[in-house]
Amino acid sequence: MDPVLIGEVLAVLMFAGVIGTLLLGFPVAFSLAGISLIFALIGWTLDVFDPSNFGALASRYIGFMTNEVLVAVPLFILMGVVLERSNIAQELLTTMGRVFGRLRGGLGISVIVVGALLAASTGVVGATVVTMGLISLPAMLRAGYDPKLACGVICASGTLGQIIPPSTVLIFMGDMLAGINAQVQMAKGNFAPTPVSVGDLFAGAMLPGLLLVLLYLIFVIFKAIFDPTSCPATPATAEERKRLGADVLTALLPPLLLIVAVLGSILGGIATPTESASVGAIGAMVLAASKGRMSFPVLRQAVINTATVTSMVFVILLGAAVFSVVFRMMGGDDLVHEILSDLPGGEIGALIVVLAVMFLLGFILDTFEIIFIVIPITAPVLLDLGVDPVWLGVMVGVNLQTSFLTPPFGFSLFYLRGVAPNSVTTGHIYRGALPFVALQLVGLALLLSFPILATWLPDQLFR
Repeated sequence: MDPVLIGEVLAVLMFAGVIGTLLLGFPVAFSLAGISLIFALIGWTLDVFDPSNFGALASRYIGFMTNEVLVAVPLFILMGVVLERSNIAQELLTTMGRVFGRLRGGLGISVIVVGALLAASTGVVGATVVTMGLISLPAMLRAGYDPKLACGVICASGTLGQIIPPSTVLIFMGDMLAGINAQVQMAKGNFAPTPVSVGDLFAGAMLPGLLLVLLYLIFVIFKAIFDPTSCPATPATAEERKRLGADVLTALLPPLLLIVAVLGSILGGIATPTESASVGAIGAMVLAASKGRMSFPVLRQAVINTATVTSMVFVILLGAAVFSVVFRMMGGDDLVHEILSDLPGGEIGALIVVLAVMFLLGFILDTFEIIFIVIPITAPVLLDLGVDPVWLGVMVGVNLQTSFLTPPFGFSLFYLRGVAPNSVTTGHIYRGALPFVALQLVGLALLLSFPILATWLPDQLFR
């Protein structure tokens, strides 16, 4: 049999084997590396894989670990954990609830606004959904909100951290797409390609992220007008109204200043993402200390959580690197290139198929796992077909955010289920998420139809 065909068959079987192993509940990093090594051994015995291909794996992984851009990841995670552990997010939710509560749908609007602010200051989806579920969901239920609407608003707002900068997902994607785009352009004979950076992706994600926030707000306002019983007003007491101005100033202004310092320095070209991440981490600790909430136990727990999440991500990255080497050396990337290039619709058809596959994988894999596996395989083909790298990165971010919300396997739904009271059923959570999934798809369709939504701001800031 043709060795090329054998290698491609093994590559397809390896991909299927990884998915099957993950469905059985095995850890992702070890599944990726273990299954890849098994198929590498099979490929070696069939003379379609050379084990010397692993020779550069160690230096490649050390390159990941010492990459200055990726240093921003633990720093942004630390910033988010400090804000969450010091109850600054809780104070923000409570205060914004009082500001908008006197309006029908006001609590829903406040959750969306706070979700966007937390996304821009933490970028940690799980922590945001859990925090809002613990604080806002009981308040919304006491106010007489439809449980479905309350659950949908919280899940959707909590996932904004996937796309609104400083998203850690965008940091990894930006770094990966920068390297892939340079390789693709050089293969085409362009030895001075326009560079792609994490800052480009941050800028590109701003307008789509705000578009999603706007769609959420329009839906809640629509419900308030045409179904007022689902989201009644909750007027503040006289005492709460009296101190509302001071509460807003103390709760809202410091996080806003932190967001401006972090994102403003990146988008303004003043600092790199890594430098701004260090500003954010220190700023979060100073902010917590200024409110008397920065203690050694809080800092210790924040550091432990940061180390845990960062270690998990980089171990998954190692497993994905092993998978990528075996898949590519057995001809899997050539097979993917051939399949995507032959699809009807050209670059748009190929992009839609890749997004559909990633959406389905989002039901069983975390975002980091998906981008580490799929982006190295498919991005070279898509960029070669003419897809803009910034547009691709933002599309992938919005797409994976949508899968985070989609029943029955959306991760955000499970986060909320873990903290929701017994009166809220899983059916409430699923049905509540569906309208927001539809809004996500509208946003994704607009982004697909109008790439300028993702490319305009980076062009204005960095070109």
